[in-house]
Amino acid sequence: MTMSKTKKATKKSSKSSARPLTIARIGDEAVAKATGCSWSEWLPYLDRKGCRHMSHGEIAGVVARCAHPSGKRIGGWWSQMVTVGYEQARGLRDKYETARGYQVGGSRTVGVPVAELFAAFADPKLRKRWLPEPITVRKHTKNKSLRCTWKDGRTDVDVNLFAKGKAKSMAHVQHSKLPDKKSATRMKTFWAKRLDGLAERLEA
Repeated sequence: MTMSKTKKATKKSSKSSARPLTIARIGDEAVAKATGCSWSEWLPYLDRKGCRHMSHGEIAGVVARCAHPSGKRIGGWWSQMVTVGYEQARGLRDKYETARGYQVGGSRTVGVPVAELFAAFADPKLRKRWLPEPITVRKHTKNKSLRCTWKDGRTDVDVNLFAKGKAKSMAHVQHSKLPDKKSATRMKTFWAKRLDGLAERLEA
């Protein structure tokens, strides 16, 4: 079934939903823009496909075979995120748990151009001012993203940057491959504090 057909099949139910949902830290607007359907459409659709009784990989396969209304295929990253969101919503997975361990994230919008925000992550001297913990930048795309290894040498920190105009930008940090829920909860709090510090420093 294509996503356009899915939207028709769930149109009535989506209108009756009380409020927009946020699952796995992703809101209805973001998931609908990327996949063509909101959470209130994805959840009953995957239920009808029998996904409550499927493995993570099988659910991801169901998602990946759906098509965005534009005709494009849903990418691997979004297939995984929809799958994780479904598993969390249906109690099949712990909060923060993914197929590759636990994962947490955080976002901040700051009043500086995206180039300045990128420099705060990419330049070791600037980064140390708000993030003293050592990380290794494995790969980066200027003003867009950084792929890093955390100081433990085992977990990953991915940073995605978005321009919100000439003088405003947003950073989204995702820390993955964490070993358990306790460490995920700890790092969730850690990144919230570090991103607050980043915003305060850049906007000072």
